[in-house]
Amino acid sequence: QVQLAESGGGLVQPGNSVRLSCAASGRTFSGYNMGWFRQAPGKERLLVARISASGRMTVYADFVRGRFTISRDNAKNTLYLQMNSLKPEDTAVYYCASSTRSSPTTHSDYEYWGQGTQVTVSS
Repeated sequence: QVQLAESGGGLVQPGNSVRLSCAASGRTFSGYNMGWFRQAPGKERLLVARISASGRMTVYADFVRGRFTISRDNAKNTLYLQMNSLKPEDTAVYYCASSTRSSPTTHSDYEYWGQGTQVTVSS
């Protein structure tokens, strides 16, 4: 089992940046593929980006490609999401999640989840 805890959310103005972190503990972090999801009120939980266990492969949703960057530091057991050029429609609760599947693309492919961190983009 792995425990995940997100941090770094808050209120940010449109066009600005924020970095989310996800600290992992428990089983070996470097053995998991990882993903960031987001869920806005009344909407489904969507995959934002995912990264392979080694960090060499990343995949982004179309709505964040070119603005967000997912990365990981396996030595620090931490996953990151750098969010630039933020828009009001990026407002959501952001979750990190871990998966043992080879190409996890939906929320059902992920076994463990953090509690989420709220990001609100507003002037």
